[in-house]
This record gives sequence, C-alpha cells and structure tokens, in this order.
Amino acid sequence: MLKSMDGLAEKLFWSSLLYMLKPLFRILSVGPTPNHVAFILDGNRRYAKKRNMAVGNGYRAGFMAVMSMLKYCYVLGVKYMTIYAFSIDNFKRRPEEVQYLMDLMLEKIEGLLHKESVVNQYGVRVHFVGNLKLLTEPVRVAAEKAMQATADNTNSTLLICVAYSSTDEIVHAVESSCQEKWNEIQELNANQPQNVEETKEIRELNQIIKLVDIERHMYMRLAPDPDMLIRTSGETRLSNFLLWQTTSCLLYSPKVLFPEIGLRHLIWAVLHFQRLFPHLEKKKQL
Repeated sequence: MLKSMDGLAEKLFWSSLLYMLKPLFRILSVGPTPNHVAFILDGNRRYAKKRNMAVGNGYRAGFMAVMSMLKYCYVLGVKYMTIYAFSIDNFKRRPEEVQYLMDLMLEKIEGLLHKESVVNQYGVRVHFVGNLKLLTEPVRVAAEKAMQATADNTNSTLLICVAYSSTDEIVHAVESSCQEKWNEIQELNANQPQNVEETKEIRELNQIIKLVDIERHMYMRLAPDPDMLIRTSGETRLSNFLLWQTTSCLLYSPKVLFPEIGLRHLIWAVLHFQRLFPHLEKKKQL
C-alpha cells in the first residue's frame, strides 16, 4: 500500500514539474532541437565515494538520473536517447562488482516492464545495444522481453548500450557484412551452369563491401547518428563509445558526476548545441 502511494506521489510530482516546465521547453524548441542525445554515465562510483556510501547506491542514483533525463528529453522533443550503461571493459572489474551490476540491471530492466514505468507512461521503445550474448542469461532474457514488450511504442526510443564497445561493434559489422556477401556469392554461383561467363551481378558482388553494407550490420543501426554526446565528470574522452557515429557530433562535458546531472545541465547543453548548430551542419555537408 505504501509503495503504491509513493509511486502515485512520484507520478504526480513529475506530472506537475513537467507541466510547469513546458513553457521553457517551448522557448528552447524555437531553435534547433537535437534529434538524438547520447550520454556517457561517468561518475557513479565517485559519487558514492564522495558521499561515503556503498558503490551500489551510486549506481542506483545514476539510474534515477537516467530516468530524469529520459523525461526531460521526451518533453523537449528528443526522439532518441542513448546511454552507455555497461562497457565490455567493465567485465574486468572485481567479480562481486560485476555481479552486483548484473543483478541491478536485471532489477531495473524488469521494472521497465511494469505498466506504471516511465517507458510505458511516455510510449518509449527500449532497445538494448551491444554483444548481448556476453550478459548473464537472466539479464539477456529480461532485455529481450523488454524490447519485445515496447516494440510498438513510437513516441521516442531509448537505446541502452550494454556489453558494448565501439570496436566490437565495428568488428561485428565487418564480419557480418563479409558473411552476408559470401552467402550471396555462393547462392548465385550455385544457380549458374558450369563454365558460364561471369554475369555483371556476380562481378558487382565480388567488389569491395560498401559502406552501406557495414552500417546495415551496426548495433546502432536503429537510430540516426547522435547530434550531441554528454559526458559528465568533465571528461572529454569517448572511451570506445560510438566512435563510428560521432564524426559530426557535439561533445558536451559538464563537471558534475552523473548522478548529479539535472535539468539545468541539459538546458545548457541544448543552448550550446543551438549556438553551434550552423557550424555543425556545415561540417556534415563537407
């Protein structure tokens, strides 16, 4: 009963807050609005250490910040939001920390399936991006259920990068493209009589794999390239995140730790994007 009352109170709070913020978001929307915003969730462990709390509480605070950003981005009109939740390199951390993160991930993914969850309230499609076979089976199954359950949501898309690195994504895309091309060539050869002159179609298939072939096999193929990438803690490194997709992307680096990120940081990021928008567009056309 108390949990139900707390959930109702939180829902009313957010509804009231977002209603009051709508005029501000309308003003921001007069200028160009980023269609896709990506986040590197930097600083969860430092946040916990700074406050003398368990590391797990830092990650939980980071999850709450993700949900807040999702709500703000939705009202602002951002159609795609991507978060770097768990890198392949994170598997190198202490086994107990990795296990805690897997357990926390499972808990939060299952929470997304609830009717009153943020993704269902706002009609958000959830897609997990990365080498999902590296996840524990319960987490992988839960991720697949969440993707299936939200597949018909069309208002916006939340992409969660787990067991992800950009180099792994590129290698996967190249290998898949090569395999696809080889299968096509084998199929065409099988359908041709012996000693028949090579057709134009076969010659084209034997050419170097095209850019579009590789991009079709990228983990991030469901979303356009990000317009803006926000990395907290004041860091300006991409840390093997979306290296292929961020050629013309604005990098914004507020000094706050990720659990501390709030509306004002997002507003400043959007204003920064709007100020540099003509320059960014010119770069894309080169």
